[in-house]
Amino acid sequence: MDISIQFTMKEINRYEIIQNLIQRKITEEEAKKIMRLKSARQVRRIKKRVLKEGAKGVIHRNRGRPGNRKFEQKFIDKILKIVRKKYFDFKPTFAAEKLWENHNLKINKESLRQLMIIADLWKPKPRREAKNRHVWRPRKENFGEMQQFDGSYHHWFENRGEESCLLLAIDDATGRITHAKFDHNEGTKAVFHFWLEYFNKNGIPISIYLDRFSSYKINHKSAEDNKDLITQFQRAAKEIGMNLITAYSPEAKGRVERVFETLQDRLVKELRLKNISTIEEANKFLNKEFIDKFNAKFAVIPALKSNLHQSVKSLKEEKLLQIFSIQNKRRVNNDYTILFKNQFFQLKEEQPTGVFKKDWVQVEEHLDKSIKIDLKGKYLNYEILPERPKKINIPLAALTKNKSTWIPPNDHPWRRPWQVKKGVLTTTT
Repeated sequence: MDISIQFTMKEINRYEIIQNLIQRKITEEEAKKIMRLKSARQVRRIKKRVLKEGAKGVIHRNRGRPGNRKFEQKFIDKILKIVRKKYFDFKPTFAAEKLWENHNLKINKESLRQLMIIADLWKPKPRREAKNRHVWRPRKENFGEMQQFDGSYHHWFENRGEESCLLLAIDDATGRITHAKFDHNEGTKAVFHFWLEYFNKNGIPISIYLDRFSSYKINHKSAEDNKDLITQFQRAAKEIGMNLITAYSPEAKGRVERVFETLQDRLVKELRLKNISTIEEANKFLNKEFIDKFNAKFAVIPALKSNLHQSVKSLKEEKLLQIFSIQNKRRVNNDYTILFKNQFFQLKEEQPTGVFKKDWVQVEEHLDKSIKIDLKGKYLNYEILPERPKKINIPLAALTKNKSTWIPPNDHPWRRPWQVKKGVLTTTT
C-alpha cells in the first residue's frame, strides 16, 4: 500500500478484504457482507480497480473533487453580504427563512450555519453535558382544554421605544398562540382587557394555567403594584366558568416559557425589520401578520379534533363587563354616603331597591373607567361629592323607589344643585 496517500480506516479495511478476495480466501458474497455493500457487482468493480491501480482503487472517485451541489463563490458572497447588513444577529435557521422570504435566495439552514461560522457571524454553541432528563407533561388532547398564560417584560422595541409587556396565551394541546397583546404592564385592567378580547376571538377555555402572583407580576420594577390581581381574576374566572391552575415553578408551564424565548429572538427582529416602535403598531402587526405565520410554523396537531371553547353569546355584554370589572365591598354610612378611593359617593333619595344604613354594597370599577355601585343586582343612583360631607344621621330607615316625606336640611347635598365649573364639581349657594 502506498503510504504517501492518506487512507481512512474504512479504505484500509476494504483493501485488506479485496486482497483476501483476490487470494481466494473469501468469496464475493462474503466480501459483500463484510463491506456492507448492496450487490456483488460493486465488489467486482472495486476488485477490478485494485488490480489495475493498486491500493488507490479503494479510494472513492469523488475524493478531492468539488461537490455537485457546491455553491458558486458569487452566490456565497451575495448571501454573506445580505446577512452582514440585515441579519447579522439572526440565528442561522431564522436568517435562512428571511433570505428566502425577503430576497428569494434559497439556502439550507445548515449550509448557512457553516458559512456564518466561517465568516465569524455565528459562534457554534458547545455541547452541554448530559443532565437529568426532563420529562415533559403530556399535552392536553383537545384545543381549548387548557391555555397557558403569562406576561413578559422585555425591550421588545430595542432602543426604538420603551420597555413593554407582552401578554400571551398558548393552547396546550396545539402550541398555537391563541391571543397575544402588548401593554404597558401586567396589571388587573390589562389582564381583563386581554381576556375579554380572547373570549370574543376564541370563546371561553376550560382552564388557564398561570403563575402564582409573586412570580407572575409584582417582582418587576415596571409592574403595577396590584396585590389583588389573582383574587380579582379568580373571582371573574369562577363567575364565567373557567378553572384557574396556578404553577409553582416556571418549568411547570414550560411551553409558554419556551415560546417567550423564541419570541424574544424572532419577534424582536421582526419588529425591527418592520421598523415598529409603538405598542399600537406592534399589536396590529401581531394580529394581521405575525401570529398566523408563527402558528403555521410551530403549531402541532392535537390528539383529538374537538374544540372545547364555550361561546360567550349566551352572556350579555353588560354582564360580561360587570364580571370583568374590579370589585370591592364598601359599607353605606349613616348619611347614605359611600367612601371609595378617597371619594365620597352620595346615594340619591330615590333608588331601584331598598338601601339601608350599614348595608354592604359592591363598588365596580369598569374597564371604561366608569364606577357603578351594585346592591342586590341593581345599580344604585349616586353623585360624587367634591368634598367630605358633614357627619349627619339622616332619620330615614331606608332609601326606596318612592320619595320620602323627610325634608333634608338646607345644607344637605340633596337640597343643593351641583354645578361644574372648569371641570370641578361645586355647589351653588
